[in-house]
Amino acid sequence: MTLLHRRRGLLALGAAALASPALAAFPDRPIRLVVPWLPGGSADTQFRVLSEIAAKRFGQPVVVENRPGATGTLGAQMMAQERSADGTLVGQMPISAFRLPVMTRRPSFDPIADFTYIIHLTGYVFGVVVRADQPWRTWQEFLAHAKANPGQVTYGTPGVGSTLHITMERIAQAEGIEWLHVPFKGGADNTQAVLGGQVVANADSTGWAQLVQEGRLRLLVVWTAERAKRFPEVPTLREVGIDIVADSPYGIVGPKGIDPGTVRVLHDAFRAALLDPKHVETLERFDMPVRYMGPEEYAGFARKLYAEESAIIQRMGLRID
Repeated sequence: MTLLHRRRGLLALGAAALASPALAAFPDRPIRLVVPWLPGGSADTQFRVLSEIAAKRFGQPVVVENRPGATGTLGAQMMAQERSADGTLVGQMPISAFRLPVMTRRPSFDPIADFTYIIHLTGYVFGVVVRADQPWRTWQEFLAHAKANPGQVTYGTPGVGSTLHITMERIAQAEGIEWLHVPFKGGADNTQAVLGGQVVANADSTGWAQLVQEGRLRLLVVWTAERAKRFPEVPTLREVGIDIVADSPYGIVGPKGIDPGTVRVLHDAFRAALLDPKHVETLERFDMPVRYMGPEEYAGFARKLYAEESAIIQRMGLRID
């Protein structure tokens, strides 16, 4: 072998050594990404775009698995029970996963101890919609109707213990309202129930946006700190005298014990996908902000969130058993 060939070989080995340590820890098979909601909602749409972009970085398919039910916590339960921690199973960590363990005597997972925190992504724009042919033009008119008809106004959410459910009950307590909660598996079912007249109102994220723009649904209020860009005419809860902001931040986690090198591979690919213009455009379509945090910061945020949500659940006395 000539000196030139030796040098080329050493350069190739050096490049491989620089490129491969993290990737060497990653299995050569598809990644399963659990989305704990029905297909078609804002989170499902966002994760499908994110997965498509991230797959190009991994060189492996990223397959979205929908596991709706239990207020978005079936995915967390699934990952908490997973025996393998090779990085090929990850999923959304919705805020309801920080509440469910506090609402039951025998929790099936620990939101802190049972997961590896990989990357925080974004949060929702929530709001309350009614069918456009309903008589209430404003949030205040809707509340007045609910007060005058205790127990007769129904509202749908993605489930018991969801941000939507808890916030609607906080509003009811603040305003002296008695209304009836109807849990669904996800936003698509919830929206169809409003359109079909099975429930009066839908409290959910912006999966309703297109129907509002088409004039089939009417958006009465949003729960963000500032008005939504696409619906600047719609007030926030604070603007109508209810001091609540709710946006249900979320990210991606995996089962506990994932190797730090594998976490870095997952984080880097998903971070690149998060900031990709195609994905940012998808977030903007749902009025969802980029809220990036790396593994360490996200884990710290999760501990703080768990403490805060536990206190709210205990104060409201919410239980499922």
